[in-house]
Amino acid sequence: MGSQQLLLIVVGVVLIGIMVAVGMSMFKDQAASTNRDSISNDLANFAVRAQKFYRKPLVLGGGSYSFNGLTFKHITKNETNSNGTYVLSPDPASGSDPFVTLTGTGFNTGNDGATPVVVQVKIWPDSLFVETLN
Repeated sequence: MGSQQLLLIVVGVVLIGIMVAVGMSMFKDQAASTNRDSISNDLANFAVRAQKFYRKPLVLGGGSYSFNGLTFKHITKNETNSNGTYVLSPDPASGSDPFVTLTGTGFNTGNDGATPVVVQVKIWPDSLFVETLN
């Protein structure tokens, strides 16, 4: 009877260990997914501001139907927030650019488990395309 109880305790400890490991993995995946979603939301907000610059007349500080002169400072004051760090490319934009690209790099580890979450949005005057890079 003592060996049966010992076996049940060992099996119970092993099962609890497996459940803890699975739970930690699920938490890590959820944290990366949340960070990715937050960066995507920020980038969509920044994209609308870039399109606003595109449509705003030159005398009011806009691009007058061009991305010419658009810098990250026209979009937002801070390049970093609680979700990640953001970069505009090209910065400043030239008048010949048909689109601009914003890239957000998160603070959580991405899908590969080694590099951070990266989301990119390409902004055209009338549309945008969000792409998850990691």
